[in-house]
Amino acid sequence: MFEEYGISNKVYELINKCEKEVQEEFRKINEICEYNSLKVLKAFHDNNLSEVHFNETTGYGYDDIGRETIEKIYSQIFSVEDSLVRGQFISASHALNVTLFGILRPGDILLSISGKPYDTLDEVIGIRDNPSSLKSFGVKYEQIDLIDNDFDYDKIAKRVEKKDIKLIEIQRSRGYALRNSITLDKIEKVIKLIKSINNEVIIMVDNCYGEFTNKVEPSNFGADISVGSLIKNLGGGISPNGAYVVGRKDLIHLIGERLTLPGEGKEVGPTLGMNKKILQGLFFAPSVVASSLKTAVLTSKVMEELGYKVQPRYNEQRTDIVQTIEFNNSEKLIKYCQGIQMGSPVDSDSIPVPGDMPGYDDQIIMAAGAFTQGSSIELSCDAPIRPPYLAFQQGGLTYEYGKLGLMKAIQNIIE
Repeated sequence: MFEEYGISNKVYELINKCEKEVQEEFRKINEICEYNSLKVLKAFHDNNLSEVHFNETTGYGYDDIGRETIEKIYSQIFSVEDSLVRGQFISASHALNVTLFGILRPGDILLSISGKPYDTLDEVIGIRDNPSSLKSFGVKYEQIDLIDNDFDYDKIAKRVEKKDIKLIEIQRSRGYALRNSITLDKIEKVIKLIKSINNEVIIMVDNCYGEFTNKVEPSNFGADISVGSLIKNLGGGISPNGAYVVGRKDLIHLIGERLTLPGEGKEVGPTLGMNKKILQGLFFAPSVVASSLKTAVLTSKVMEELGYKVQPRYNEQRTDIVQTIEFNNSEKLIKYCQGIQMGSPVDSDSIPVPGDMPGYDDQIIMAAGAFTQGSSIELSCDAPIRPPYLAFQQGGLTYEYGKLGLMKAIQNIIE
């Protein structure tokens, strides 16, 4: 079967050798998966989830008890006061945009303490000129870069002491940056520091790719707002679109009014038959995230064995589902991404090539033969075509499919 699939005995043996050497990491992942599964199941039970909550609403979406129950479940899982979980969000970047515009006002200062955010937020903030940006509405932006993959605590403390910052943004995952993703112990430490100096400042965490990779979330450490996508971790590969915002009730109210309109806010928004998919995706999410983590661990071990620089290493602490591989060679990077596409369930006969993408300065190659367009909880790999030619791999709805996709990618660069 493997030979018919185009996998050589050499690649098969390498994968299985490495798989035996990462079993302790798999055991840790299974433990986290079990804990988060209990967290989800308890939230379903405590909120009396019933089949009636799967019903859809149309039009204005008044009195959608399924939507309200979903948001209560999310609030419990994240240990927060309120939530906004909607299919009207087209992406996490959209949810971040709505969150920032909902909270910030002209003259306010937005401070990023994890360096520059994702490229897709450049025009939202006004780093790149856009007449619809926060900058065009008089919102000021400041940035404090990381030092050796950690926060610049001294600089942050001195800046927060002035007490003129309205909102602090922390991006948990690395995006296309060369830095590492930020671990939860560092996020906890910096939140405690900031709150000890100024308890009024709003702390927002871009939580994308990080949900359910650990037993706790940034909201457990005092983050006022957390934002993420439903076509990433918490959608479980089932939710077809959408995003969530969780946190303080007063802030969720403002964000809801920005998503819809003042005076109606969270009270409107038809679910159009999505409730069951959102709930079922959340139910599967702990297991799917565990599969993604196992795929990433195996990838890290195998690629390091082949002589590539990887981050994180297979046995390092993880805070998200992203695995990077440094190729230092554009051709090998492209070949690897094309191999991931060959191992995908959808469009496996397509050959991805670098191209221009909205929101990005460099050409991007994206391999994602996914059931949901742009779903990065499904096995995917993308990269900006620029030195050091880093591939950003994420996802894997099941570990077995992730492993097969990895085999195909390695076979392609070896050939």
